[in-house]
Amino acid sequence: MTGDIPPRKRIAIGLRNAALLAAALAGLACCAAGTWQLEAARARITITRTEAGTTPMTVYRRDGAAQSPVVVIAHGFAGSRQLMEAYALTLAQAGYLAVSFDFEGHGRNPTPMSGDVTRVDGTTRKLMGEIGRVTDAALALPGADGRVALLGHSMASDIIVRQATADPRIAATVAISMFSEAATASTPCNLLIITGEWETALRRDGLRNLQLTDPSAREGDTVGDPAGNGGRRAVVAPGVEHVSVLYSTTALREARDWLDRVFGRTSSGPVAATGGPIALLLAGIVLLAWPLAELLPKGDAPPPTIPLRSLAIATLVPAVVTPILLRFVETRFLPVLVADYLAVHLFVYGALSLALLRLQGVRFGRLAWVAALALAAYGIAIFGGALDRYVASFMPIAARVPIIAAIAAGAVPAMLADGIANQGGHAALWRTLWIRAVFLASLGGAVALDIKRLFFLLIIIPVIVLFFIVFGLIGGAVGRRTCSPLAEGIGLGLILAWSLGVSFPMFLPG
Repeated sequence: MTGDIPPRKRIAIGLRNAALLAAALAGLACCAAGTWQLEAARARITITRTEAGTTPMTVYRRDGAAQSPVVVIAHGFAGSRQLMEAYALTLAQAGYLAVSFDFEGHGRNPTPMSGDVTRVDGTTRKLMGEIGRVTDAALALPGADGRVALLGHSMASDIIVRQATADPRIAATVAISMFSEAATASTPCNLLIITGEWETALRRDGLRNLQLTDPSAREGDTVGDPAGNGGRRAVVAPGVEHVSVLYSTTALREARDWLDRVFGRTSSGPVAATGGPIALLLAGIVLLAWPLAELLPKGDAPPPTIPLRSLAIATLVPAVVTPILLRFVETRFLPVLVADYLAVHLFVYGALSLALLRLQGVRFGRLAWVAALALAAYGIAIFGGALDRYVASFMPIAARVPIIAAIAAGAVPAMLADGIANQGGHAALWRTLWIRAVFLASLGGAVALDIKRLFFLLIIIPVIVLFFIVFGLIGGAVGRRTCSPLAEGIGLGLILAWSLGVSFPMFLPG
């Protein structure tokens, strides 16, 4: 009976219920607003999925558009077609026939990358051939007027610069976050270089490529005439870095306007500013996790605080031992770049941490299976479904299922150790930050010990940081409600395995 509850506790319960209601309403509002804006950006655009051989393609065409130039859009390393959609939508709204695709080994492309990634005549040459096949297929589409341009980000910037130099059909090249040694003073023709303000090294490289044509040129200058004998321009998108440059309205507008100058067009369509709505939608999904977690069965009592000495031993020892031990172990057993090493690293780190926690008398508690499966389903189907539609490929093709399963064998033990160490979300913030920072340091140590073999692991570490920020919040809500670190650990382990399994490029040497 409410009369038996002390007034102060009644107030606390009322405030908590009000906060839950506010979180639910705010989450729903964010999801609705973000989805509405993202779908509005697709208004009057027909989106068709097709293939060039085994390469998946997506064609964006404005309803009622006349015949127009084609723009082939290429993503960067570990990316996919969805990651480049802001450019595809912007150019389609401007009347272009925009065609994006998944490189071999990426997204839903079933063919692994192959060749030597360190040699131009290896993997680079194969990816150039793939762009050539996509260009052929794009120019054969209804509505293509025979003119074509290439646009690419990061890894793809070098590929498109080389392909545009080799293929005389390419009238313009838009290189975003460009790094390439292939440009000369005159090739490729009509080159626009876009770099984020915070990409310091790439900005220097962009300016160097501009100054190949005119040594006195500065950022923001246009050298030559893109509508005449050929031009070159290097611009900086303010306030963005290597990923957010893909959503910069400055970058989107510069790409569209450059192509208009090359092809003698005037575009009036809107710029697809999808970055904000994406953040709004994903924030809404994270917000909703807290009130939705309250629907799960409530746990009895939170786990006891782990002594600092025990926590230090259970984190520092695996962080030091794991990279040293695996330095002498062959870990190449999956057809993906460094994912096999990461799976083993996760397993060894997690097993050592769990063993040390148990030896020091830390109890693991009960396993709430319903909560574990609910957490995994929410992260993969709901959050992941939004990612797959608007951000990057998240739903795997059949070839990736065994990869996800292999990574899960390591990710689940690692996240079980993480969940127990942070007491199922009940630990102080500084403890949680310590636990995850030490794990990331162990990955950094592994790269330092064998940078040649594990260089690409550096690219995945930011993905793991983002995982801890986003899914850590969702998992913490479940752990605090159920008082089950095991449920949080299993759920997060499955989500992590899925996230990595769909992100790593599939790769077969040779």
